[in-house]
Amino acid sequence: MIKPFGLSPELLKIAKEELHEDPERRQKDIEYIREWLQKQPHITARTDEWTILRFLRGCKFSLENTKKKLDMFYTCKNLTPEWFSNRDPLDPKMAEILSLGEFLPLPGYDEKGRKVILVRPDKHNTSTTSMDEMIKVAQIILDLLMEEDVQHSVIGVTILIDFQDFTPNHLLQLTPFLLKKIITVWQEAYPMRIKAFHYINTPPSFQVILNLVRKFLKEKLKQRLYVHANYMESLFDHIAQSNLPKEYGGTNGNLKEITQYWQKKANEKRNWLLEDEKYKVDESKRPGKPRTSADLFDIEGSFRKLNID
Repeated sequence: MIKPFGLSPELLKIAKEELHEDPERRQKDIEYIREWLQKQPHITARTDEWTILRFLRGCKFSLENTKKKLDMFYTCKNLTPEWFSNRDPLDPKMAEILSLGEFLPLPGYDEKGRKVILVRPDKHNTSTTSMDEMIKVAQIILDLLMEEDVQHSVIGVTILIDFQDFTPNHLLQLTPFLLKKIITVWQEAYPMRIKAFHYINTPPSFQVILNLVRKFLKEKLKQRLYVHANYMESLFDHIAQSNLPKEYGGTNGNLKEITQYWQKKANEKRNWLLEDEKYKVDESKRPGKPRTSADLFDIEGSFRKLNID
């Protein structure tokens, strides 16, 4: 059983200084957000203390920003059913992708206390698996991490993206529209504190991807992008080898074990994942103008297709 309030003295100090978390006011803030959620006719939301606390921490305890992010979170869940519906880890396709280990929060934390998430977006066969299916599984694991890991809600996460086996077919799947969607969901809807993006084994086509990513990121996140190409020593300056799996020159377990851990975790939380589908927005009940995919994810016409020449 997680203890979201039982922070160590070190974590509590950071929560107070960086997130403006006040233990004496915290419960009152949670109750305020819960009452606000219950009054929203269009939002069916989780209202347990831990869910609300994650969003408060992700918004540095700004009540107005917390309300906006919660609305955006449940709006995105409704507008991206390809990622947030039918999330059964025992479905053969989902089980197959889970076994590939394309999205893996690594054991423990880095030297700054951050959770390191290894993303390998090129392990699936593009002939049989779409990037949407890959992202659906990534969101399953991300949601389980958020549900069960307290420290990341205070310190944040570091995302390590490895393009070792990235092909032109993977690039064709990674359309500007899809990039805009996933960046919007992670940046605007999730209460996740992203502290850094590290890119390794980048292909010749990577500059196309990076330019698009920069186009959609907020300015503060643009300053947190690190491209290491094939220079692992450069990566080790940011993420110690002791935090990385054996396959990356580290001592923190191996990819097979970590992949099996998260697949087992998803199977164990199957009922939670299936039930979670009901928590979303019903735009027909939203006061005022309903929100559409175009409102959230539309991109300029010149970015609708990648130029890979």
